[in-house]
Amino acid sequence: MKLMKLNFLKAIILPGLIFQSVVIAGGYATGRELVEFFLSNGPRAGMYGMIVATLVWSLVLATSLEFARLTRSSDYKTFFRHLLGRAWVLYEIVYIITIVLILSVIGSAAGILLAEMINTPPLVGTVFLIATIGLLTFFGTQLIERVLASWSLLLYVVYACFLIIGFMKFGGEIQQGFSVPIDNARWAGDGIKYASYNLAIIPTILFCLRHISSRQEAITGGLIGGVLAIFPGILFYCVLVGFYPDIIREAVPINTMLAAMGIPFFQIIFQIVIFGTFIETGTALLHALNERIAVTYEEKSKVMPTYLRPMVAVTAMIIAIFISDRIGLIALIANGYVLLTYLFLAVFVIPLFTVGLYKIIWVYNKQENQQQ
Repeated sequence: MKLMKLNFLKAIILPGLIFQSVVIAGGYATGRELVEFFLSNGPRAGMYGMIVATLVWSLVLATSLEFARLTRSSDYKTFFRHLLGRAWVLYEIVYIITIVLILSVIGSAAGILLAEMINTPPLVGTVFLIATIGLLTFFGTQLIERVLASWSLLLYVVYACFLIIGFMKFGGEIQQGFSVPIDNARWAGDGIKYASYNLAIIPTILFCLRHISSRQEAITGGLIGGVLAIFPGILFYCVLVGFYPDIIREAVPINTMLAAMGIPFFQIIFQIVIFGTFIETGTALLHALNERIAVTYEEKSKVMPTYLRPMVAVTAMIIAIFISDRIGLIALIANGYVLLTYLFLAVFVIPLFTVGLYKIIWVYNKQENQQQ
């Protein structure tokens, strides 16, 4: 009985924890993304936008998990073959662009973060990030799954402390920020845009599908997962409001906020946790790419060499870091993420809620009932 309960909890909680682990570094770890898509519209409007993003994440994650369960898709190549047929390669093209963009962001931010923590050259933080990701991808799914889930739980605790300290230090400024009236209606569109480019992450976490065995688990896990993924971001955003509007100009807002708190010990702890999220996101993205390559090997009755996994990860990271150095962090987030929004709506979200829903309701569901 206890084992059944544990398996059920894994099925409904683990997808959300892993989704949050992967989405945070490219979604809100530095604070720059929250500024770009939410706070730039005003504090209250931004919060409404985050609620919109949560609804989108939950609905798409639930639908994706059920589609993946019915089609037994534990990697994105298999998933999109069932969803798009021969056009599945369109997702892969966009996914590779996404990998480069997000790895560029976390690679650049990791270098800056470690440099401010221990006064090292930015290259040191970037190299450490690359080496750690390479090591985790070498050991594969089980270790990655445990690391991502465990670090997520730690992150919730640290973000809760961050909120408490933020209200103690800047409660008046936060209250004043939320009193600013809404003067535009961009928040809904920006919430959808923010959610959409992060949806690219969903097909990369399908390796946790092995814990899901029923429709109830898939849908419940998906709906809860959207909330689990955004909740630390909401805590972060509340404190961010206390620095409005000056914070909008900062490339890495979290550093400004931690410095203003004036608690060196907590600053170090928080920065370590944030650095860990960079490792989580990079590892999951590149593990998904490795799993896709592994499927190709299996189709040829071969096994992907273990040594190739870290090689793929390290090569992709180096390419992304080079691009980040050439373009710059703010430009990458402001321009690259908007482009990805429209691409993923076209190759993932729209097909999922048309072709995907049709197949869930009428095709695969019928096949599952016949098998039973």
